[in-house]
Amino acid sequence: MPAVRLEKLTRRFGELTAVDNLSFEVAEGEIFGLVGPDGAGKTTTMRLLAAIMDPTAGDAWVMDKHIVRDAEPLKDDISYMSQRFGLYPDLTVGENIDFYADLFGVPRRGREEKVQRLLAFSNLTPFRKRLAGNLSGGMKQKLGLACALIHTPKVLFLDEPTNGVDPVSRRDFWRILYQLLREKVTIIVSTAYLDEAERCNRIALLHKGKLLACGTPDEVKKLLRGTILEVRTDNARRAASLLRSELHTDQVGIFGDRVHVLTTNVDRTSADAARVLQRSGLALHGIRPVEPSLEDVFVSVLE
Repeated sequence: MPAVRLEKLTRRFGELTAVDNLSFEVAEGEIFGLVGPDGAGKTTTMRLLAAIMDPTAGDAWVMDKHIVRDAEPLKDDISYMSQRFGLYPDLTVGENIDFYADLFGVPRRGREEKVQRLLAFSNLTPFRKRLAGNLSGGMKQKLGLACALIHTPKVLFLDEPTNGVDPVSRRDFWRILYQLLREKVTIIVSTAYLDEAERCNRIALLHKGKLLACGTPDEVKKLLRGTILEVRTDNARRAASLLRSELHTDQVGIFGDRVHVLTTNVDRTSADAARVLQRSGLALHGIRPVEPSLEDVFVSVLE
């Protein structure tokens, strides 16, 4: 039995179709990523699966419970952490966790042991008496996760949990998610960071509510038609502009201090790119084929 199953799930807001006929499954005990830019439909999909709103059409089941017909009993099996999780800044770390324990009806017997485990799990034990309003962004996200886990959900929905969080805290947050997998928690996480999508067991690429691709990161990368050439120069922005205007190729993008060019003819494109850059006076430090990133694939699929 899959942990989550969608069948032609759709949600409209007037003329806007935010979620458009989505169908896919999420297996128990995996991290599944909803990946796409702002406006892709990630948050609306999460809210539908968490029974926060009803679909316009289609169906979905979470832990074999229908998101509309079984909305109330479903809430015992899930936890939803929104982009702005409802922490109370004038309560301490420990008081926030206790509040959510009361909210979810966690029994008093054995609660303290669970709270201590969650504090240790999220590295918040030294900060138990600190006001939540005085925590850093990354620590607030860890506290939000601890609150979301207090009632031991079977499925955890995380809506862009690392948005605006520093790289070190992002890494720590993902380390905690991997630990949750050992406890057989199914995690559905939305993200606009395509490097984070690489950490998921499987992903769904979304754009304007539609499903573009679904599978493991490696399976999705195989959708790319062509080869990625990495071009290294002194000025990636100017190089990309020149290559876009001079080369007859599907895609040219800037990746840090390098330029990625999608081509179906490696030798010809390499020679043409070298000629264009040398003619413009730009120093060329190398051109070589590289493994595509999910960002390469996403941009290619969109175009």
